[in-house]
Amino acid sequence: MAWQMTQLLLLLDLVASAWGARPRNSLERTDLLNVCMDAKHHKTKPGPEDKLHDQCSPWRKNACCSVNTSQELHKDTSRLYNFNWDHCGKMEPECKRHFIQDTCLYECSPNLGPWIQEVNQSWRKERFLDVPLCKEDCQNWWEACRTSYTCKNNWHKGWDWTSGVNECPVGTTCHTFEFYFPTPADLCERLWSHSYKVSNYSRGSGRCIQMWFDSAHGNPNEEVAKFYAEAMSRAGPYATGPLLLSLNLMLLWLIG
Repeated sequence: MAWQMTQLLLLLDLVASAWGARPRNSLERTDLLNVCMDAKHHKTKPGPEDKLHDQCSPWRKNACCSVNTSQELHKDTSRLYNFNWDHCGKMEPECKRHFIQDTCLYECSPNLGPWIQEVNQSWRKERFLDVPLCKEDCQNWWEACRTSYTCKNNWHKGWDWTSGVNECPVGTTCHTFEFYFPTPADLCERLWSHSYKVSNYSRGSGRCIQMWFDSAHGNPNEEVAKFYAEAMSRAGPYATGPLLLSLNLMLLWLIG
């Protein structure tokens, strides 16, 4: 064990040195807890929203979304992004529930700070990347959607927007989700350009982000964000790379 820790510490030092040599982004975040992304419909700061609609209600005590945003994102074709879930026929209701919950997490959660990255896009300046999604949440999402239909495996780009809403581009064919996403990881990681990374951890572990939770028992993602923010802090001020974060988490695991 001592030898393993020594080798890991040396590797951490090497990676930290490599990252330290890179110029820091002037907009790099130092606030990792209780923050909102700089994006199209997000509030500047999180706060209470007592009347959040339906599936977004778990975030009502502290949210980055407004009541209007929470209402709009429940529609089949929301004015938020003019995105049509039913681009290959009617999406199964249980599948759509998972997509609505995913959108609520994206718009409402103040617990994604450790994974926020700067982007240069017309509709947002920040996104989240490689959020460790609890394995059950990903599995259940895939199971609910495997028999619904789509025509693409990356929904961030490549649509035909000629009509004002997303339509399947020329040359694509509607198939089941299982055709385009053979495994749960394919769905959760590829769908939104690696916004999520499927975790090996389970719900309630304090080590993965939950899309679904009962707010009567508090928000479990607060603990998760705190854990990863502290890991990044221990790794040093230049530890913005996923590799360095992973190595530091391994070190924390070794030392208990």
